[in-house]
Amino acid sequence: MAVSNSISPNRKPTPFSAIISSDGYKKLINNTLRDPKRANRFVASVTSAVSANPALQKCDPASIVSSALLGESLNLSPSPVLGQFYMVPYNDRKHNRTVAQFQLGVAGYKQLAIRSGQYRDIDAIEIHEGEYKGRDRETGKPIFEFIEDDSVRESAPVIGYLAYLEMLNGFKKSVYFSHEKMLNHADTYSAAFSRQKYEDLQAGKIPKSEAWKYSSPWYSGFTGMALKTVLRQLLSKWAVLSIDMQTAITSDMGTINEDGSVDYVDNYPDEAPAPTEEPAPAPIVVDENTGEIIEEAPATADPTADFFNQEG
Repeated sequence: MAVSNSISPNRKPTPFSAIISSDGYKKLINNTLRDPKRANRFVASVTSAVSANPALQKCDPASIVSSALLGESLNLSPSPVLGQFYMVPYNDRKHNRTVAQFQLGVAGYKQLAIRSGQYRDIDAIEIHEGEYKGRDRETGKPIFEFIEDDSVRESAPVIGYLAYLEMLNGFKKSVYFSHEKMLNHADTYSAAFSRQKYEDLQAGKIPKSEAWKYSSPWYSGFTGMALKTVLRQLLSKWAVLSIDMQTAITSDMGTINEDGSVDYVDNYPDEAPAPTEEPAPAPIVVDENTGEIIEEAPATADPTADFFNQEG
């Protein structure tokens, strides 16, 4: 959902609550949502999210509203507590400004998948020390043995992240990243993340007075972003994609421009390639309202494949 900067006030130390309540933004939001109660709730939720993030308050207001309206169009909440989507500050050096980047959270991906009605089960979980048992000698697929005692499991260090899905037709797939691979992945592909800075934060080497500078969810909620990453990889390669899910995947990690196009801040080129042993089936696109299959690829994968099938 694009918002034109022509209605955005010049960058001044004006509270965001005052900016979003200006006549121009009120008209835009009301015309877009076409429901006064929904518009009021939207303004309140976005204002709350911005007020809780000092770095976000420095962003171009139009980019904040654009990102928030996109989330609203997907019926997702910007509340950091819910973790459905985030508006992440990003320094746009090309245009010499700070903008809000739309980032879908793991809860948002799961919510959109559940709404499609195509899944029997879908989730992303942490893998703890002692649960990864190596790889099958014949298939090369990771093997897991989960700790049954929850208290023992939760006290064990996290060593990786697993996303899995099972569709109603019995099709099962999963993606696994070790913790080390996830750190390198974020450091390589996220412009908002530095592994060195993250490790400095974890070690307490960065003063608390400067912690606000590291507002990216990769810093403030690494586990959530890690789980979102494996789930995104799984869905983008193997999932049934509703119209909303297509929109979410296309816009995730992007800044919404005035013309509706998306500039991608974080790029994940390793999400697209197919596995070497068998090609990934093209996504099935389903209309959420009618349940009609709009586009279907020929079946190229064995729907009875082993549950734990590959490492992303």
